[in-house]
Amino acid sequence: MQGEFDRERLPLTSDETSHRTGHGDLRAFEAVYRDHFRRVWAFASRWERDADRAEDLLQEVFVRVWRALPDFRGESALGTWIHSIAVRTAIDGARGDRRREERERSAVADESAAVEPRPGAAVDLERAIAALPDGQRRMFILHAIEGYRCREIADSMGVATGTVQSQVFRARQKLKEVLER
Repeated sequence: MQGEFDRERLPLTSDETSHRTGHGDLRAFEAVYRDHFRRVWAFASRWERDADRAEDLLQEVFVRVWRALPDFRGESALGTWIHSIAVRTAIDGARGDRRREERERSAVADESAAVEPRPGAAVDLERAIAALPDGQRRMFILHAIEGYRCREIADSMGVATGTVQSQVFRARQKLKEVLER
């Protein structure tokens, strides 16, 4: 009995944590969250300009992780698996956003969405990426930062490959313009 109590205090391996979390152990899930929330937050805050929306994405990712952990087979590292859930969750949300935006916005509003930096201010890459219009920013993140191929992005987002290529190209042009100032 004493040995079992001491075992509860020892750090768990990733496999033990995922197994215990998959069986409803909240303490184990807290460990999963602590170990992986920074990477998911970094992705979410790049994906969403608004901090509240990024936080919503973060929460949705970990809700999905909690639900899916019983099915985690360990074929990849737990962090890789969680990150793939984050990307899929973001893409799912973007599909809904895209449909909503198509109904609500005009093409002019989309092009004017970029935030202009103050003249003379040092602009870093993260800030420049955050200033891109939503479609360009998201496709650029998936392609240039996350390493997905244009075809994979197109398939997952339900758009033509040419659309992805165009958005990534435009994003690169805008980033180059902003960073060369």
